[in-house]
Amino acid sequence: MSREEKVAVVEAYLDCFATRDLSKVSFAEDVTFEGPRMPKLAGRPTVLGFLAHILPMVRGIQLKQHIVEGDYVASVFDMETVNGVDHVFDRIHIVDGQIKSIHAFYYSEQTPEGQI
Repeated sequence: MSREEKVAVVEAYLDCFATRDLSKVSFAEDVTFEGPRMPKLAGRPTVLGFLAHILPMVRGIQLKQHIVEGDYVASVFDMETVNGVDHVFDRIHIVDGQIKSIHAFYYSEQTPEGQI
């Protein structure tokens, strides 16, 4: 796949946060999703269920950058949620035009009172 094709697969995933439409996301049947505050999720139905659950909490994203190396696309973006803004770095593995894994790293703009 070309760089542009890999980025298009990732952008279809990121677009679901604006459109609330998961039907255009190309996940492998054995896709995995892991993040800092949750156990690793495995399988297309499980990952789709998780995303369907969080979509109502997302107000939008602002894409900053895609970095492509081999079968991986790293995407940096800000995600505005009902609880504030999360700064996100997703490392996405693409195999045969489908998302095989997403490893999300993020931190919230909100900090406890009195901390920097």
